[in-house]
Amino acid sequence: MLPNKEGQRVPNVTFRTRQNNEWVNVTTDELFKGKTVIVFALPGAFTPTCSSSHLPEYNELAKTFKENGVDEIICISVNDAFVMNEWAKAQDAKNIRMIPDGNGEFTAGMGMLVDKSDLGFGKRSWRYSMLVKDGVIEKMFIEPEEPGDPFKVSDAYTMLNYINPNAAKPKAVFLFSKEGCPFCARAKAMLKEHGLEYEEVYVGKQVTTRALRAATGAKTVPQVFIDGKLIGDSEALAAYFETQK
Repeated sequence: MLPNKEGQRVPNVTFRTRQNNEWVNVTTDELFKGKTVIVFALPGAFTPTCSSSHLPEYNELAKTFKENGVDEIICISVNDAFVMNEWAKAQDAKNIRMIPDGNGEFTAGMGMLVDKSDLGFGKRSWRYSMLVKDGVIEKMFIEPEEPGDPFKVSDAYTMLNYINPNAAKPKAVFLFSKEGCPFCARAKAMLKEHGLEYEEVYVGKQVTTRALRAATGAKTVPQVFIDGKLIGDSEALAAYFETQK
């Protein structure tokens, strides 16, 4: 049975990281002393669940976590520094500190080093998350010991609900746009003015006008979605914000 180490200190380990193309040693004291830190650990960089859900959710909720007293979010995996750095770039994980536990020392100290030889991985970390305050583990969410790679409790929303059940969740915003479109620029300026981060795709460059029509029923850009609901063009977005006052 995997151990729950709530109330205990994190293992004392020195991590070998790569910063600006140089080796830099980082100690657990540097990571945790005097700070409130979220750690989420996972089986491997670039693997499906880790890349599609686990890492992106923490990256997206980083601002909300900071507003609720978290100083830093750390991702730990039994991978080398080069792999972790490349994965961070691929995921655009600017809000996450990637820590390579290449030798599995931290993971072993946590009692979370497991055998993934059936997948050709060797020794890897079991999936879990924890809230650490000044080096002491306050809360752990350990995935159930089931076959495969369960992902039920170590997600970012479960952690946020533990820290503050009433925390305002960030809105998911997406828009279709075109380069050089003044109406798109207006829509994006409004989103920024209201503190909303967004993702966009460019019609004619990344997707076709057919995709735009299929998704929105419209032929013009921008077309803005908020929390899965089609708001519409820049005029509709302005009207939406008026109703939010």
